Amino acid sequence: MTATRLSTDRDALIRAASRRLLTTTACALALLAGPSSLPALAQTAVETAATRTYDIPAQPLANALKAFGRQSGLQVSLAAEAARGANSAAVSGSLTADAALARLLAGTGLTYRISNGIVVVGDQSSAATGGAPAADGSTTIGEITVTGQGAATSVSSVNIGAEQLEARNPASIADVFRDEAGVSVGSSIPTSQKVYVNGLEETTLAVTIDGSRQNNRVFHHNATTLIDPSLLKAVDVDAGIAPADVGPGALAGSIAYETKDVKDLLTEDGFGGMVSETYNSNSQTFTTGLGGWAMQDGFEFLGFVNYGKGDNYEAGNGDEVRGTETNLLSGLGKFAYEAESGDRFEISHERVRDDAERPYRANASVVTTGRTWEPPYRNYKIDRDNTVFTYTDTTPEGWWDPTVRLAYSHSSVDTPIFYDDFDASTDYTSYDGQGESGSLNGKFENKFALENGNIVAGLDFYRDKIELDTERDTEDATERARNVGIYTQVRIEPLDAMRLSFGGRADKQWFEGTTGEKWDHSGLSGNASVEYDLTSFLTAKAGASHVWAGIPLAEAFIMNPNWNYGVEGPEVTTANNATAGLEFHHQGFTAEGSLFRSMIQDARVAKWAAARSNLNYDVETWGFEVGAGYDWTDGFIKVKYARINAEIDGKPADSDTGSYLTTPVGDIITVSAAHTFSDWGLTVGGDMEFAPEFEDGANTYAAYEVVNLYTEWKPEQLPHMTFRAEVQNLFNETYASRATYGQEFDNVDELYEQGRTFLLSVKATF
Repeated sequence: MTATRLSTDRDALIRAASRRLLTTTACALALLAGPSSLPALAQTAVETAATRTYDIPAQPLANALKAFGRQSGLQVSLAAEAARGANSAAVSGSLTADAALARLLAGTGLTYRISNGIVVVGDQSSAATGGAPAADGSTTIGEITVTGQGAATSVSSVNIGAEQLEARNPASIADVFRDEAGVSVGSSIPTSQKVYVNGLEETTLAVTIDGSRQNNRVFHHNATTLIDPSLLKAVDVDAGIAPADVGPGALAGSIAYETKDVKDLLTEDGFGGMVSETYNSNSQTFTTGLGGWAMQDGFEFLGFVNYGKGDNYEAGNGDEVRGTETNLLSGLGKFAYEAESGDRFEISHERVRDDAERPYRANASVVTTGRTWEPPYRNYKIDRDNTVFTYTDTTPEGWWDPTVRLAYSHSSVDTPIFYDDFDASTDYTSYDGQGESGSLNGKFENKFALENGNIVAGLDFYRDKIELDTERDTEDATERARNVGIYTQVRIEPLDAMRLSFGGRADKQWFEGTTGEKWDHSGLSGNASVEYDLTSFLTAKAGASHVWAGIPLAEAFIMNPNWNYGVEGPEVTTANNATAGLEFHHQGFTAEGSLFRSMIQDARVAKWAAARSNLNYDVETWGFEVGAGYDWTDGFIKVKYARINAEIDGKPADSDTGSYLTTPVGDIITVSAAHTFSDWGLTVGGDMEFAPEFEDGANTYAAYEVVNLYTEWKPEQLPHMTFRAEVQNLFNETYASRATYGQEFDNVDELYEQGRTFLLSVKATF
């Protein structure tokens, strides 16, 4: 491809033909939602011209802009340097977004612009170049991003942005969620970590990376989605109730991981790069990161690579935890072209590899099975790839805001399979085994702008395959599934004080078992959620959903080519979810509380025995989460408490029966805080997790308390440098995360987390 422009006439013809095709298709789908409002002529014009009621008292500017984001439904981006010491003017009455923002910023000297639903306040030109000095000599050290709680807001969600990820400096997916009480991560090493949302395992959610569906049921003792968090820019979780446009199979919600883009790093043509190094004192691990990016005449390029190598770590009791060494290689590459017309084409490829000795069951230290032919440790090699092509229009009109995506995700585990061979001359006899999962998936959707919201309508598909390949051909097996779905999701604001989201899906699935037998099924899903402002500072939320997910594929390493599926085949899996809560916001203070319940019917977890291919369970989780916090210009403090109960077939859940379903969690309390001393460029912060003793039926789970602290320095004299020191597990607690496998079984030694650990890191950008 070259930078030479196509002729204007040809461009016009192509765009006109494409728009007619997609508009005709999407309009037909949009009729499912029954909208009563006509599409607006232009999205940006609607955002700035719509009148809403504002009630924002004078207060620190950062807090005022957060209130503006919530009341306007717009996303607000503010250079952190511009907010320091600034106070807003009071805003009240029925106003357009332009008028309200102008009043709020009166006297601050700051400018703003509104484009495509995003408000940019102040000059952020240096934010993308590693903190280069501004014209007045000040340094932009980051930005505050606020997502308005408009019609698009989920009723129960976790939204972790770039600023939060940078503050947490995550080395694993557990670090990403470490101050979210409602999200638990089991296991202590990335290769076997699993994420649980409200107690439900991530395979019951619609999980995507850059919009690509993940389908990683390879081995239940390994990670479901191995991911390098250093490549992420945002994580969004819909807990329990997910909108129809997140994709099929969202039984208990969704998790969307987004990786970094060039436009997160550059605001204009140019180039940049970074190099980082982190040292872990406990395991003597060094992790090196390299990155580079460029943008010129509509072309964009980005590349990152990360390599970590180290030894086993020690637990809090001083014992070495064998099988926890680090040998991780990851990378991300993106190439994009954005034409002057607004047409944007992007292709990305992301890969993560882990290759090291692990416990025989990788998410448990020792499992005593009585099988003397199985060694306590073996080598695992895990690879995960994700390739995504996306087309979007960055200058959408009211009728036309398309997204076209085609993606392929793949995950594999290579490990020896040991067997009982009494004639063998050695203790352990094995053959090679490889479990693989893959998903070819995509979607074709359009967003229609309304005067009071929008409608998303589209079509998506997947072709999933999970297989086991071994040196013994008689053991090889494969299951396949294809699915096509159509969907609509309406997000509107029928009243100034109300946000409403509702939608539905119709899915058709074709399932093929290991025997070659085939079955097909179809079903409907629906969701609805509402937010209502009881006062200017108190909002009530509620929502419910019914989800049809078809037949889930089985795990690779338990597949049996001789399974007996019966005449009817496996049962389809469905779910019902409900949640309700209150949220309080006033002058930087926040408080919230919510109740949730999720019920999954006929959840399939097949076992190897020939007669157990259709094994399924009914799963139920319920509980509550409460939280409170306070934000000020240079910092925050927040506390969260979640109580999560889980049952399988009416009995207390355990982590073995709950493979790919749920795990006991109980009570989790998290506390996090940070403050930036702007004059010194110094930030100090930390977080704590408390898990009180939890009794569930005949099982008792031990209590633990963990404290992590950090300090980060961005010196004014070296604006491109960042220095960070961190201590994890300050008090050297000996513990396993509450969601870690096997804590209720006498024959399992759980995988302890690392003991006291000092992390030192340095990053240079240019």
